[in-house]
Amino acid sequence: MSNTEQTEVAIPDGFMLDAQGRLVPEKAVREIDKLRDQTVRQIVEKAIALNKAMTAFKATAFSDIATFVATSAEQFGVEMGGNKGNVTLRSYDGRYKIERAVQERVEFDERLQAAKELIDECITEWGAKATDELRALVRDVFKVDQQGRVSTYRILGLKRYGFQDPKWLTAMEAIAQSLTVVGSSTYVRIYQRVGDTDRYVPIPLDLAAI
Repeated sequence: MSNTEQTEVAIPDGFMLDAQGRLVPEKAVREIDKLRDQTVRQIVEKAIALNKAMTAFKATAFSDIATFVATSAEQFGVEMGGNKGNVTLRSYDGRYKIERAVQERVEFDERLQAAKELIDECITEWGAKATDELRALVRDVFKVDQQGRVSTYRILGLKRYGFQDPKWLTAMEAIAQSLTVVGSSTYVRIYQRVGDTDRYVPIPLDLAAI
């Protein structure tokens, strides 16, 4: 049973169930409360139907893309799973574009702490050569959020600095080795071209974006 489904309670004719689970005679319920109940239930019923339709659409879209990718690969005598990897498909006239994107979820293991120690040692040894900006940068990079996680983007951003100190290079290697893929999420995004331009805008499939 999904989170949106609840066990239906048998309600006798002429009664309504209130929020405390009590049976209340309909004649004791104000008309505005009845109308509110009716309005909510009508919207919710449509929302549940839409949710089921979108769930079915998502499954069909993934399946259709995977089937096409596999079919396309067969032209070259290649057998491959069609449901993995990023891929972009366009309509023949270029008006529509579909993107299947795989976003990996990564975490750092205990070797990240070793990298931090090495970086701290570098800054200490460099003394005056280590600018205040670099010291502040390192402090910010290793800050954790409310969930106790560091920013992958900021950590990996340290590798942009071309310091050749052996200890720094060892720290960068420790960062690279500490990165572990713990899962992935696959998304399908659908776009429509704007007129005759090269710009595409997404076709929104969530209520907040419509």
